[in-house]
Amino acid sequence: MGEETNEAVRLLWGPPAKPSRGPKPALSLARIAAAGVEIADAEGLGAVSMQKVAGLLDFTKMSLYRYVPGKAELVALMVEATVGGPPPVMEGLGWREQLTAWAKELARSFTEHPWLLDATVGPRVMGPKELGWLERVVAALDGHGLTGPERMDAAVLLAGHVRGIAEQARAARPDGAPETDLLAVLGPLVHQHADRFPALAEAIASQDGRDQALDFGLERILDGLEALITRRTG
Repeated sequence: MGEETNEAVRLLWGPPAKPSRGPKPALSLARIAAAGVEIADAEGLGAVSMQKVAGLLDFTKMSLYRYVPGKAELVALMVEATVGGPPPVMEGLGWREQLTAWAKELARSFTEHPWLLDATVGPRVMGPKELGWLERVVAALDGHGLTGPERMDAAVLLAGHVRGIAEQARAARPDGAPETDLLAVLGPLVHQHADRFPALAEAIASQDGRDQALDFGLERILDGLEALITRRTG
């Protein structure tokens, strides 16, 4: 592991560390992460910097470096502080209901904190709370005839669907929604050229104005998993 990775592991997984020199710590990782989240929520992840976080906390940037080595580690702390744990397991719920609740809660996190979409891409160290989300899907599918890699792939598939819809929602108008905005752009064009795109024209004409891409895709993914589980378990 590189030095940056080692530092992220230490901050996310190790016991709280005190600065090696100087007076009694006046800051905490929780306060620093909260300040970064406040900036990201208001202005986006690109606006977050060590200088800006230090200013919000009324400290110097150099004093901040005594706690967090750099922006990469700061973002890792912000993600861990924001995602929280996955939705609690409800007794009596089957795997399908558990994964539905999981996906809906993940979608809510992306909606409330759109910068998470930028902060949770690529290979990186995850904290225990964030890793708990992956654990929840893998555990829910345990004992249903799927291999370990298949359960991992199922988690990636579900998260990818939720992320895709969240990306579209982020690009929509503040008072709009992805499907509604798309239809507003495509509808007139398709209607004008209905002779060339008859299937699209018919489909668009039957839209009822509801954004249901998240639920529709989620249900189809779960249908596929259910079909595979049924084949494996008889």
